[in-house]
Amino acid sequence: MELIKDTEVRSAYQLLKNSVNHTPLQYDRYLSEKYQATILLKREDLQKVRSFKLRGAYYAIKKLPESALKNGVVCASAGNHAQGVAYTCHELKTKAAIFMPTTTPQQKVSQVKFFGGEFAEIHLVGDTFDASAAAAKKYCEENGMTFIDPFNDKNIIAGQGTLALEMMTDAESEGYKPDYVISAIGGGGLISGVSSYVKNTSPTTEVIGVEPKGAASMQAAFEEEQPVKLAEIDKFVDGAAVQRVGEITYSHSKKYVDELMSVDEGLICSTILDLYGKQAIVVEPAGALSVAALDLMKDKIKGKTVICIISGGNNDINRMAEIEERSLIYEGVKHYFVVNFPQRPGALKEFVSEVLGEGDDITRFEYTKKSNRGTGPVVIGVLLKKPETLPDLLKRLKEFDSTYIELSQNKTLYNLLV
Repeated sequence: MELIKDTEVRSAYQLLKNSVNHTPLQYDRYLSEKYQATILLKREDLQKVRSFKLRGAYYAIKKLPESALKNGVVCASAGNHAQGVAYTCHELKTKAAIFMPTTTPQQKVSQVKFFGGEFAEIHLVGDTFDASAAAAKKYCEENGMTFIDPFNDKNIIAGQGTLALEMMTDAESEGYKPDYVISAIGGGGLISGVSSYVKNTSPTTEVIGVEPKGAASMQAAFEEEQPVKLAEIDKFVDGAAVQRVGEITYSHSKKYVDELMSVDEGLICSTILDLYGKQAIVVEPAGALSVAALDLMKDKIKGKTVICIISGGNNDINRMAEIEERSLIYEGVKHYFVVNFPQRPGALKEFVSEVLGEGDDITRFEYTKKSNRGTGPVVIGVLLKKPETLPDLLKRLKEFDSTYIELSQNKTLYNLLV
């Protein structure tokens, strides 16, 4: 398979430069001091649709012949590609049928409607991207329209690569020589465009691809030496929750990507909160992947220059409670248990005074009195002041109820009760 070169990315840039934002490459003092490195952020969250996806979508649609544009286009997307297609079709006055999984955050659905206006028709189909994509392709064939793939297309890859052209040019003009470029991976369009341009223009720069642990489809492809469909995925990182990467993106990644990493969804949540709290940068889960990876690379990036691509900022504010919850669990300070309490007055007071440590707090307490029983089960959430005090808490908890259940050790019960 012939891979795209930097010349094709340059050609795409010439077509796109007046239609997309040249997003800034910013030195980040907080992250640089935290990791004792020079950390630069490529801010695609400041793109017109708050995501890099506009680049590939606009270029791929703009390259279509007039006859195809007249019939309209179809796409399938968890949100950001859909916004890019919707924005482009509104600009070019071309109709678009946009298929999105039913699990797509409402914020992204609303944004697609806003960007596409009268030219975008939205179809919510399937629980995953792959199910939505299958429905989109069927609709495309039945209506004689053109399918705009979210990642497995050379024009899409070339369009996404324009991001790398901008950031490498800006880095050079500001006197930086990147040792690492870190990019998120969903279906692989971004990493393909970025890695092909970077490796063809700065071969000593290492390109690191980052996936969410619950949807590491590119890692699976590397292991099997071909794209494979994951049996199940964690859809939390919706912008990167793809069950199967494309053949074209796999080929580019295999050739140009130096290392793949997977990041726990909890660490992604902690990164989202950290970026917002320390720098007032709003990122979606997929947009935080590159920065989250710094925590796993902290030893080898000391003294190095690193570019992290902030791929998108379309975060639904309604998800913040879940994001905070996942972060606290990952950081080891929030825990859930099923504990049998004696059915007598003063049992809760005894638990608080004898089991909880100083500064610990109860965040959840669900109890239903059981008739004719000496004890009753309680679902209890505990917020620790310090994560290292957990072993002592568990020891005291076992003395209170030797049959207690730690819900983090039982995924089925956790999903049922929490």
